[in-house]
Amino acid sequence: MEDLSLHILDLVENSTAAGATLIEVSIKADVKTDMLMIRIKDNGRGMDPEMASRVQDPFVTTRTTRRVGMGLPLLEQSAREAEGQFELHSRPGEGTLVQATFGYSHIDRKPLGDIASTMVALILGNPEVDFVFERDSDGIHAQLDTREIKEQLGEIPITHPAVLEQLRPMLNGSAEQEPPANAEGGG
Repeated sequence: MEDLSLHILDLVENSTAAGATLIEVSIKADVKTDMLMIRIKDNGRGMDPEMASRVQDPFVTTRTTRRVGMGLPLLEQSAREAEGQFELHSRPGEGTLVQATFGYSHIDRKPLGDIASTMVALILGNPEVDFVFERDSDGIHAQLDTREIKEQLGEIPITHPAVLEQLRPMLNGSAEQEPPANAEGGG
């Protein structure tokens, strides 16, 4: 995968396939300690310890649509190549937590990519799932909770184009968390 946002996309798709209704995505960078951390936590089905250890093998997957599962092994490889670490914690009925750290300034660390577009695509493709997003990296401080946004929107769907247009600046840390004043009219 070319950038870390694609790893996030893949892992969140795993979460939705596991029946998650709440997915938390956190990206934090600490230049002082030279560390970048990506954390994805869901409330999906979770895995027993045996399956949790096996899914790090690229030829094992819980999906029925394909026979290989490259997402977790590739993320682990990306983290280790950038002098980082990879952790996977999962429990049946409780969900899964994936955390990867990277040397922030390491020459082999992949770029973050377009995190805002990734999150907008995930929200658009999974409107029934709630997302909590937090980013504190590269001078960007952003927080978004789709539960709060959906409550403020009332009957207007979070997938409405005017709403999605407002989410991007929020995800980039350049706007307050407020839905559009009039999503139907776009302004």
